[in-house]
Amino acid sequence: MKKKLSDHKEFPIVAIGASAGGLEALQQFFKAMPSDQELAFIVVVHLDPKHSSLLPELLQKQTPNKVVQIANGMPVEPNRIYVIPPNKSLSIFNKKLQLTELEFPRYRHLPIDFFFRSLAQDQGDNAIGIILSGTGSDGSLGLTEIKAANGLVMVQDESSAQYNGMPKNAIKTGSADYILPPGEMPAQLIQYVQFRRGVQGSPISQQESTDGFLQKIFFLIRSQTGHDFSLYKKNTICRRVERRMQLHQIKNMADYVSFLQKNEQEVSTLTNELFIGVTSFFRDPEAYDILQQKILPEFLNQKPNDYILRVWVPGCSTGEEAYSMAIIFQECLDNISHHINVQIFGTDINESAIDIARRGLYLSSINVDVNPDRLKRFFIKEDDNYRVKKSIREMLVFAPHNVIKDPPFTKLDVISCRNLLIYFGPELQKKILPSFHYSLKEDGIMFLGPSETTGQSDHFFTVLDKKWKIYRRNNLASAIPRSMTLRETPYPISNDDVKTPSVTQKTEELSIIQLVEAILRHSTVPPCAIIDGQSNIIYVHGKLGKYLEPAEGKISVNIVDMAHHGLKLELMTAIRQAAQTKKKVQKKAGSIQPDGSQFSVKMTVNPILEYSSVAGLMMVMFEDAPPEAQLKTAKSKSLPATTKEMEALQKQLDFTKENLQTTIEELETSNEELKSTNEELQSTNEELQSTNEELETSKEELQSLNEEAASVNAELQSRIDELQFANDDMKNLFDSTQIATLFLDINGCIRRFTPKVKEIINLAAVDIGRPIAHFASALSGINLTAITSHVLKTLEKHESELYDDKGHCFFVRILPYRTTNNVIAGVVISFENISLRKKAEQAVIDSEKRYKSLFDFSPAPMLENDFSDVEQSLHELRRQGITDLSEYLAKHPEVVLELSQLVHILHINNAAVRLFKADNKEKLLLGVPELFIRCWTQSFITQLQAIWDRNGKISFDCQCNDLQGNPLALSVQWVVPSYDDQLNYANAIMVLTPLTQHNPGLPL
Repeated sequence: MKKKLSDHKEFPIVAIGASAGGLEALQQFFKAMPSDQELAFIVVVHLDPKHSSLLPELLQKQTPNKVVQIANGMPVEPNRIYVIPPNKSLSIFNKKLQLTELEFPRYRHLPIDFFFRSLAQDQGDNAIGIILSGTGSDGSLGLTEIKAANGLVMVQDESSAQYNGMPKNAIKTGSADYILPPGEMPAQLIQYVQFRRGVQGSPISQQESTDGFLQKIFFLIRSQTGHDFSLYKKNTICRRVERRMQLHQIKNMADYVSFLQKNEQEVSTLTNELFIGVTSFFRDPEAYDILQQKILPEFLNQKPNDYILRVWVPGCSTGEEAYSMAIIFQECLDNISHHINVQIFGTDINESAIDIARRGLYLSSINVDVNPDRLKRFFIKEDDNYRVKKSIREMLVFAPHNVIKDPPFTKLDVISCRNLLIYFGPELQKKILPSFHYSLKEDGIMFLGPSETTGQSDHFFTVLDKKWKIYRRNNLASAIPRSMTLRETPYPISNDDVKTPSVTQKTEELSIIQLVEAILRHSTVPPCAIIDGQSNIIYVHGKLGKYLEPAEGKISVNIVDMAHHGLKLELMTAIRQAAQTKKKVQKKAGSIQPDGSQFSVKMTVNPILEYSSVAGLMMVMFEDAPPEAQLKTAKSKSLPATTKEMEALQKQLDFTKENLQTTIEELETSNEELKSTNEELQSTNEELQSTNEELETSKEELQSLNEEAASVNAELQSRIDELQFANDDMKNLFDSTQIATLFLDINGCIRRFTPKVKEIINLAAVDIGRPIAHFASALSGINLTAITSHVLKTLEKHESELYDDKGHCFFVRILPYRTTNNVIAGVVISFENISLRKKAEQAVIDSEKRYKSLFDFSPAPMLENDFSDVEQSLHELRRQGITDLSEYLAKHPEVVLELSQLVHILHINNAAVRLFKADNKEKLLLGVPELFIRCWTQSFITQLQAIWDRNGKISFDCQCNDLQGNPLALSVQWVVPSYDDQLNYANAIMVLTPLTQHNPGLPL
C-alpha cells in the first residue's frame, strides 16, 4: 500500500505576507491552490487592531482546506490555513504558533518581517516565504532570513499587484526565487515541493564523487568571478548547491555541473548565494550594549587627544554592521572629554553589497532593529527609506576586499568580524585569526559573533566577554602568516573622505611642532633646529647663520647638507648615535667661516619625542665652545710635523672606523625595518587604492549631481516656457473673447482688461494702475466704485442688468478676485451684452401670450394635460417584463388609480368651462380629476394603451356629467405633439366635441 504524504513528520510551512490590495491576491492564490498538498499556510497581514477580522471567512470561500484564526500555542498542521488575529505579534517555535502583545508602537510594528524571521530560525529549509500586494517594505528583511536558511522565496509580480510597494522592495533585496502573479504561484510551489520530497532522502553530500564535483564547481566559480570557496565549510556549500538544484529540478551533481558549464548566469547566481549576506543593524543588541558600556569607555579614555582610531569590519555585507559600529563609537565619543577621530573600514567580497553599503539607504523596516532615538539622530527619512546621515557616513570607507587572499589592514584598534568565520572551515580559520592578530595594535579589540571562537588561535587573544565573544589582543611577537599571500589586491578600496597616511602624518607633525614651539618659547635654550628622522629641518629656533647655510644646487633642508665646513662629519655622527641610543649626544668641531676664520662649536643632539607615525624627532643645539685655540696652538708648536700628521691620520682613521661600524649596524637595522615596512606599504597601497576608488565614486557622484542640476535647469527652463505660453494664451484669450472683463486690485485700480471693455469704458493700455473712479462708463445707473467696495467688504457677488446710452442691455457681474492661496486681491467685473437674449426672451413671452389667447378663446372645448409621469411609470413596467398592458391592468385595477393620479391638468380653455357649466376655471380644475376617476376609467385605459403603443393621436367617445349633474356625451380627440420625432407627453391636448344624442352604450 502506498504511504500517504501525511505520514511525513516534516512538511513545508508557507508564510504569506500581504497588506493593501492583498485580499484579492490571497483569494487568487488559494483559488488556484489544490487541497491535500501537505502544506501548511500561515497568512500574516496588516489588520486594524480595533476591529475583528473577517479574513478567515473570506478565504474559506476560496479553498476546501480549513481556515482558522490563530490562537496562542496552536500547533501547525498540514492542509490548514492559519490567519493572524488583529493586534498581535506572531512567531513560531517548534511548529507551535505563539501570539504576544505588540512590542512596538503600531507605526513601528512589522508583523510580516517578525514572523518571517521566526519561521526561518525555526524551520530552516522547510520555510517558504511569499510576499503579495501591499505598501511599504514589511517582509523584505524577513525574506533575506528565509533565503539564508535555504528556504524558498516567492514574490508577486509588480504589474499584477494593486499596490506594488512590498513586492518592489522585496524584489530589490535580490532574494526572490520566483516572481509570479498570485494565480500562477501554486503550480510552481507544488512543483518545487514535490521535487524536493523526491530527493529528500538522498542529499548531495551522500552522492558519489561529491568532492570531485564540488571541486569542479569551485573551479567554474573561480574562473568566472575570481572567488575561491574551496575552504568554506562543506555542509554550507552543499546546502546552497542543493537548493539551486531543487529550483532547477536537477537530481544529481553531474547534471548540475554540466548545467553550470553551459550557463554563466547560474554561476553568477550560485556565487551570490554563497556570499550569504545576512545582516542587520545591532544584531544581538546585548552584545553591542556590552561593547559600548563595558569595553569601549576604558579603551577610548586611554587614547591621546586627536588620536585616529582605526576599525575594520570584514564581511560587512550591505553595511549594517559597519554603521552599527560607527553609531556606538559616536555615542561613546560623546561621553569622553578629549577628541578622537574614528575611521572604519567596511569590506566584503560581494561588490554589489558594497555598493548598497556606500549608498547608506535602507528600508524603513530597520526601525525594528534601530530604536527611535538613534533613527532620529543618525538617519534621515526619505520616502519609504532611511538614509544614514553624513556625520556617520564620513566615518566609514567601504571597499571590495577578499579577507582570504588580499592583504589585511594594519595598525588597527578594533576588528568587528561577526558571523563570518562560521562559514569558514578550520583550515581557513587558522589562517584568518593570526592575520587579525597581526593587524591589531597592542591591546586591540576583536569582536566576533556569538557562534564563533578563536579555536586553536586562542593564545593570540584574551577573553573580555565569553558570552558575546569580545577579545583583546595578546602582546605576542607575530608576523603575517606565510600562507597569506601579500600581493596587490585587484579590488581597489576607496572613499572620498578617507585621510591618506601622508595627510595623517602631516597632521601629527603639525601638532608636534606646536608643542615644541610652546616649550621653546618659555625656555632659555641656545639656537637650535628640530629635525625629523631623515635629518630634515622642520623648525628653527634662534639665529643659526654662524653654523648653517643653504647648500649649493637643488634646495635642501637637510641639516647635514646645510652645516658649515668642519661641522658635517661630527654632526652626522652625533645624529646617528642619538638615533640609535635614544640619548643625548655632544660633539665638538671647528667651523670654518667663508672669510677663512675658524672657531670651535659644541653641538648637542637630543631626541625629543617618539609619537605615533612621527618618529625620530630630534633637537640639534649649537653653542660656541670655550676659547681653547691658543692652548692647542702652543702644544702644537712643540710637536714635530710628523706627529701632527700622525694625529690627524689617526683621528681620521678612528672616525672612519666609527662611521663604518655605525653604517653596518644601521644597515642591519634597515634590513629588518624594510621587511616590516614592505608589508606595511602593501597594506598602505591597498588603502591608497581604496582612497582612489572612493575618489572615483565621488567623481561619479559629482557628475551625477551635475546631471541632476542640468535636469533641474532644463525643468526650470521648461516651466519658464510654459509660463510664457500661458501668458500668450491669456493674451489671445483676452483679445478674442466677446465678453468685456475688467480686473481691479484691492484699491480699485485697473490691473487688466479685455478689448471689449473699451466699448463701455474708454480705456487704453496706459490706464493700467489708475483708479476706476477716474473713468466714466456708458452704462446708466451704476456706480462701479461703490459696488466694488461693497463686494470687497461682504465678499458676495453682485449681479444686475443695465442699459447703455445706445440701448444695449448688459448683464453685469462683480466677483471677488481670489488667488490660488485663497487671498482676496481685488475684483473681477464682467459686462455681458445680452441684448439679443433679451429680444429672444421678449419674443418667447409674446409667443406664449398668443398661444394662450388662441387656446383660451378657441370655440372647441380643450384641456392640456401632462402625461410625462405616466409615461415614465409605463416605461418602468416594461423594464419589469410586462408585455401585455391590458392584461396587467385587468389583474391590477389599483394601478389604474395610481396612474390616474399622475396626470396633471395644465390648462382648460373658456369653451370647456362653459361645456361643463362651471362658474370658473379653478372650480373646474378641481372637478376634472374626479371625472377621470369616476366616469372616464375605460377612456383613461384607452389613453394608457396609446402611450404604451407610442401612439400620438387617438379618438374615442365617452359619457360623463357636467358639474351640475347633467349627462354629457363627448367625442374626444387625444393628441400628443411631436418634436424631432419624439412624442412630448408633457403637453397632451384633449379636444372635446359634444354629441347631439346620448348613447347609453358609450364607455364610461
